[in-house]
Amino acid sequence: MTAPAAASMRPGLTLSMAAATGLAVANIYYNQPMLGLIEADLPGTAAGFVPTVTQLGYALGLFLLVPLGDLVERRGLILAQFIALALALVAAAMAPSGPALLVGSLMVGTLATVAQQIVPLAAHVAPEIRRGAVIGKVMAGLLLGILLSRTLAGFVAQQAGWRSMFWLGVPLAVSAAVLSRVMLPVSRPESSLSYPRLLASLWHLWRDLPVLRRATLTQGLLFAAFSAFWSMLALQVQHLGHGPSVAGLFGIVGAVGVLAAPAAGHLADRQGPSAAIVGGTVLTIAGWAITGLLHGLTGLALGCIVLDLAVQGALISHQHLVFALRPDARARLNTLFMGGMFLGGAAGSALALVAWRAMAWPGVCLLGGALAAVAFLVRRGGARRA
Repeated sequence: MTAPAAASMRPGLTLSMAAATGLAVANIYYNQPMLGLIEADLPGTAAGFVPTVTQLGYALGLFLLVPLGDLVERRGLILAQFIALALALVAAAMAPSGPALLVGSLMVGTLATVAQQIVPLAAHVAPEIRRGAVIGKVMAGLLLGILLSRTLAGFVAQQAGWRSMFWLGVPLAVSAAVLSRVMLPVSRPESSLSYPRLLASLWHLWRDLPVLRRATLTQGLLFAAFSAFWSMLALQVQHLGHGPSVAGLFGIVGAVGVLAAPAAGHLADRQGPSAAIVGGTVLTIAGWAITGLLHGLTGLALGCIVLDLAVQGALISHQHLVFALRPDARARLNTLFMGGMFLGGAAGSALALVAWRAMAWPGVCLLGGALAAVAFLVRRGGARRA
């Protein structure tokens, strides 16, 4: 950094980082409440895999683009990614077929990782005593972007068609670029590695840090359970006789989970992250039990609240743990942790589609509960070894 952390935390910076992060990550979730409309407009099996391909693109961007935050000036990198993201949204909006939309979705997912350039920046500029709280507030913006993107997309798609949502995303991405240019501090890298050596160092970090491996596996399983719910929600809501705008309203319901983000950050600052992580795995199991046993929109709504609260609380606590491991390599640590998490999300979306086609919503509930149970076992086993 060009300035001490405390000096870089000027008024409005945390809010600006939260807003930019939310605007960035929203792009990988626009497609979920619109999935029924996309499949109707672009017949064939390809369109059904749009959520999976978007998340795979996000994982690809985490591994190829996010490490650059340890190598080049981060504010300029964030600005460039937002502009490229706007162009990718244009490609998605103009896609003439399912395969073309998959290509556009892959580009959108890859470039939306600009959100993960901002999170390590927040951890770096925050004073150590407030790091968990600052990360929690930035992640609250990210979570609002995830959840409210579905509400916005569901409404826009029902009123004006699914392509209109991608067109609307273009000025939103440009606005985030302008906000980042005005508000973010200049951030000089601390690493002198070349790009190939930087990528090679990912393996060494993964090999040498067992805490990172356990955190990534646990959160990846939880996010797979989370993604299974949100990827198939629109189809279940449609099965219950409602349209994409109703599916989108679940983003507002799930926003209750955002309350966990700052709270989990404060808890991690004071007492450490372990309790919140274990609690998150247990609550994820409970959320799937609720949505599986209570039928109709009521069960979906209550399960949605519990799932979001659980998964996001565990995420903040895991990030507090991971960012403390190697301060000079936070972008690369974020690459490994978030890359593993979104690979889990992509797997959860793909498995959920298989479960839906085999057993409809009960199959998805069984899948989500099983993934959360494995996460609990991984976390408890790691705690005993530690």
